[in-house]
Amino acid sequence: MRLLSWAAGAVLLFIFGMAIATRIPAVQDAMFERVAGKALQPRQTALFDGDGLKVIFCGTSSPVPSLKREQTCTAIVAGDQFYLVDAGTGSWEVLQAGGMPGGKIGGVFLTHFHSDHIGDLSEVNLNTWFGGRTAPLSVYGPEGVERVVEGENEALALDTLYRIAHHGEQVMPPQTAGMTAFSFDGSAPHVVFEKDGLKVTAFPVKHDPVKPAVGYRFDYKGRSVSISGDTAYSESLIENSKGVDVLIHEAQSNLMVGKMRDAAQAANIGNLAKVLSDIMTYHTTPEEAARAANEAGADWLILTHFTPPPDNPIAKRMFMRGVSKIRRDNVKMADDGLVVLLPEAGGISFSAL
Repeated sequence: MRLLSWAAGAVLLFIFGMAIATRIPAVQDAMFERVAGKALQPRQTALFDGDGLKVIFCGTSSPVPSLKREQTCTAIVAGDQFYLVDAGTGSWEVLQAGGMPGGKIGGVFLTHFHSDHIGDLSEVNLNTWFGGRTAPLSVYGPEGVERVVEGENEALALDTLYRIAHHGEQVMPPQTAGMTAFSFDGSAPHVVFEKDGLKVTAFPVKHDPVKPAVGYRFDYKGRSVSISGDTAYSESLIENSKGVDVLIHEAQSNLMVGKMRDAAQAANIGNLAKVLSDIMTYHTTPEEAARAANEAGADWLILTHFTPPPDNPIAKRMFMRGVSKIRRDNVKMADDGLVVLLPEAGGISFSAL
C-alpha cells in the first residue's frame, strides 16, 4: 500500500510539474519546434515504391454534415504518382495532414459535378502548385468538366497573380499554375488514361437526373480497384468491376434518411424534407452495394460517401443492418485516412495515413 501511495504521489507530482513547465515560454517554444520539425519531415514516401496499388480515403462523407469525415475523395497511388477521384470540401486537409507530397499528383478524376465532389479543387490546385507539380493540374471528367475547370481558373485568377507577386516565380511558377480540363464521353465505357502501366477506365453509372455521371476502374501491375462515384444500383458498374480486388462503393441508408425526412417534416422544414426524400431515388443502399460486389466477383467491398455519416457505434450498426445476410466477409466501412495496400504479389492490408 505504501508503494502504491508513493507511485500515485509521484504521478501527481509529475503532472503538476508538467502543468507548471508548460506555462514557461521557453518550454512552449521547445515543444512547438519539436512538433513542427516532426510534422514537416518527408512522409509517405514508402507509398510510392511502385509495388501495386494503394488507396487512401481522403473524404468519406456526403453533404450531410460530419465532425469526423470530410466530403468525398479517394486517392489512388500507382508508381511514383497519386491520383484523386473527386475532391470534396475538406478532403485536401486529410492528405496534407497525413504528409502526402503534393508535387506527386498525377491528376484529378471527377465522377460528376455535384458540389460535394468538387468543393476542394481550389485547395488541391494551390497546394500541389507550390508543392512542386511540373505542369498545370490535369482534371479529367465527362462532358461539362471544361465549364467546371474554366470557372475555377477564373475564380482563382487574382489569387494566382497575388501569390506569384508575393512569393516569386521560383516558388509559384506561372507556367504550372491553374488547371487543364480533359473531357471524355461519359455515355459508354472506355479507357480515358494510360501512363506507365496504369490504365483508368471510365464507365457510366445511374445518378439521374445527373448526367453524365461515371465511375472509374484503375488497373496496375495485376491489381485493380473500382470506384462507383454516386449511383443507384448499376449494372454498368457491376460489368466494369468484374473481378476487381476492391470495389469502393457509395452507400446510403434509406432507413436512416427516411427517419431524418420524417423529423424534418415534423419540424416544418419543408425544403430539407423534400431533399431527403429526393435523394433516396439515386443512391445505393449498403445491402445493394453488397449485392453489386457479389455479382461483380469483387474480393473486397469498402463503403464510402456515407449518407448519413455513421459516426458512432450505434449509427454504424444501424447503417450496416442487413448487409451480413448478403455478404458476410470482406466488407469494410472506410474512415478518413484509411490506407489500403494492394502489393503486386497479392493480398491486402490496411493501415492509417
